[in-house]
Amino acid sequence: MATVLSRALKLPGKKSPDLGEYDPLTQADSDESEDDLVLNLQQKNGGVKNGKSALGDPPEPDSDADVAGASKPHLSEVTPEGFPSEPLGGLEQKATSSLVSYVRTSVFLLTLVISMVLVLLCAFLIPCPPRDLHSTWSRRLGSQGGGDLSPLELADVNRDGLRDVLLTFVTTRNGTEGGGGSQPTADLVCLSGMNGSTLWSSPLPEEAQDVTCLDLIPGSVAKTICLVTGTRKMLSAFNATSGKILWTLNPNYLSNGTLAAPVVVLPDLDEDGVRDLVVLAIGELQPDLCFLLVSGRTGSPVGRPVKYNIVGVGNLIGPQVYITASGAVYILFGFGNIQAVALRDIFVQAQNRDSSPPSLQIEEPEWEKHRSVNLSELIDVYSDGVELLQLVKAPDSNSSSLLITTRQGLVLLRGQDLTPHWKLNLQGLRSQPTPGYFTDDQTLDFLLQTQDGVGMKKMTVVDGSSGSIVWSYRVPCHVKETPTTSAITSDQKSVFLFWAEALTAASLSSDDSSGAEPSGLYHLYLLHPAFPSVLLDLSNTTGIVTAAEVGVNDIWKDAFYVTRTTGMSPEGHTTSLVVSKLSLRWGLMEGQMVQLKETTPKIGRGELRRFLSRIKFVDSPYQAGRMAQCMLAKPGYLNSIPWSPLEGENGSLSTVL
Repeated sequence: MATVLSRALKLPGKKSPDLGEYDPLTQADSDESEDDLVLNLQQKNGGVKNGKSALGDPPEPDSDADVAGASKPHLSEVTPEGFPSEPLGGLEQKATSSLVSYVRTSVFLLTLVISMVLVLLCAFLIPCPPRDLHSTWSRRLGSQGGGDLSPLELADVNRDGLRDVLLTFVTTRNGTEGGGGSQPTADLVCLSGMNGSTLWSSPLPEEAQDVTCLDLIPGSVAKTICLVTGTRKMLSAFNATSGKILWTLNPNYLSNGTLAAPVVVLPDLDEDGVRDLVVLAIGELQPDLCFLLVSGRTGSPVGRPVKYNIVGVGNLIGPQVYITASGAVYILFGFGNIQAVALRDIFVQAQNRDSSPPSLQIEEPEWEKHRSVNLSELIDVYSDGVELLQLVKAPDSNSSSLLITTRQGLVLLRGQDLTPHWKLNLQGLRSQPTPGYFTDDQTLDFLLQTQDGVGMKKMTVVDGSSGSIVWSYRVPCHVKETPTTSAITSDQKSVFLFWAEALTAASLSSDDSSGAEPSGLYHLYLLHPAFPSVLLDLSNTTGIVTAAEVGVNDIWKDAFYVTRTTGMSPEGHTTSLVVSKLSLRWGLMEGQMVQLKETTPKIGRGELRRFLSRIKFVDSPYQAGRMAQCMLAKPGYLNSIPWSPLEGENGSLSTVL
C-alpha cells in the first residue's frame, strides 16, 4: 500500500531536510524502488548466476554488510565495468508515467470543452417551447358595421402550442337604394394567442353564424380545418394555418332554403378517409326542413337533399349528432321539442338505395322503442317546451346524457334509454348551463344564471348527480344574458367565471338591490369550489361582453380567458369591437377578493393566495359535451323565430313571423 501511494505521489524516499527525520512510507518505497532498479540493471547486463555476474566477478557486497558510515553509491554510478552506460529503466518509467498523466489531462479537458460547446449549441440552436409572456392583451378591431352574431373560436393554427383566436365580424353594408335588401360583408380574422397580432384575414360574402375548427381526418393533426357557416347559403372550409379557402358549397344546392344552424360533423360516409358533414336548411317559401350531406374532402353533396315535415312550437333545436354506446348514430333536431332520426335513414334516402355502410346499420333498441307510429322515421325524445339542448359526458360511461333546458326548468335524460335522471323546477332560465366539477363525486355539475328581479340575476350551481342546488348568490346585472365559462384544474375541480356589476359593500349587505341604476362597468368574477364564500374580481370592462372562451396552455399549465366585447354609442348602437385575453393564473394572483359572507375560521388573503398559486389548469375532458358540440342556433337568429302549427295534415309545419 505504501509503494502504491508513493508512486502515485511521485515522492522520492529521502530524509526530510527540515526535520532531519525519515518518512517511513517514503523511505520504504524508496528502498524498494532502488533495489528493483539495481536488479533490472543487472539482468540487462547478463543477469546473476550462482551468485556471480556474467563476467565472473563476484557480486557486490550487500549494503547491509557495509561498515557504519559507508554511503550507498548513487544509482547513476552503478554501471558494470566494460559496458557503456545507458538510460535507466526507472527514469523511463517516470517519463512514461508523466506522458500518460499529460494525455489523461488533455483528454479530460478536451471532453469538457466539447460538452460545454454541445450544451451551448442546444441552448441557442434548439428553440425552447414558447412561453406565454403576455399575461394580458387587448386588440381593437375597429368599428363593427352591424351584425347580431358573435362567433368566437380557439385553435392552434401556427403550431406553437398556444391556441389562437378566430372570429368573424361585419365590416360594411352595401347600399339599399331601390328598396333592395342590404347584404352584410364580413371578415374572418385569426389573431395570435401570444400577443393578439393578426396572423391572417379572409373576406366572407355574408355574415357568419358559426366558426368551428377541427381535424376532419381521423387521427391526424397535420392540418386543422375551420368550417364557417353563414346566415344564408355560405358553407366554406378554410386552411387554419394559411387562411386559404379549401372549398365552398355551391349555393345552388340550397336554392330553395337557407342554412338554419351551424354545420355538424359526421363519421366518414363516402369512405374517402375524411369525416363528412351535414347541414340543416329551412325553406324560404315553404316550411320544410332539409338535410344535406356534404363531403368533408371536396364540399360536394353526398346525394340529394332529404326533406322532413314536422310539427313544433318554439326554438329551433339542433341538429346534433348522438352516438350511443353501441355505436348507433342519430341526428337530434326539432322545434320546441326533440326528435331523432337515424343517420342510416338519411343516407339511404340521399343515395336513393336500400343499403347503407356497415357502420350505419347499428340500431339502439331502447331508442327504437320511441319511434313514432305515423312518422316511422322519427323518434320522439322529449316534447315539453324545449329551449336548449346540450350533450354532457356521463360518468363511467361511453355515452352522453342529454341536458335539456325547458321553460319550466332543467331536465337530464339518460342517453342509454332516454329516461329522466332528475328534474329541476327553475323559472327564468334562458341561457345555456355551463358544465364543470364543483362537488367531489366526479360528476359534471352546472352553473346557471336566471333572471331574479329588475337589474338582478341569480347565479346557481346544480349538482349533476342529483339535480339539487349546492350554491347560489344574487348579483346585480342589467344585461339579460352574459357568457359563463369554466376551466378545469389538475385536481379535477373547476373554476367558474361569470360577469356581473360591481359587488359593493351595500349590495352585499342588502337583500334587495332591485331597481338600482346600472353602473355601466362589468366585472369578471371567479368562483372556486374550495372557497364558496369568496369571489375573485379578475377584470372589468365598460363594454358588453358578447362571447367568451377559455383555452389551456398545456406546456405551462395555465388557462387564458378570451372575450369579445362591443362598445355602445349613446344612441344604443354597437361601435368598436375589442378582443381581449387574460391569463387566469396571473389574474388569480392580481385579483381582488370579495367576501360574500363571514366564515369561521375567517379566510385570509395570504391563505387564499398560497392556495391559488398552486393551481394548474389542464384540458377539459368534457370538451365534447360543451358548446363546440352543441351546435345550437345563435340567439337573435332562428332561435328568436316562433314556430307554431297551423291547420293542415298531420306532419305539416308552418310558421308565424
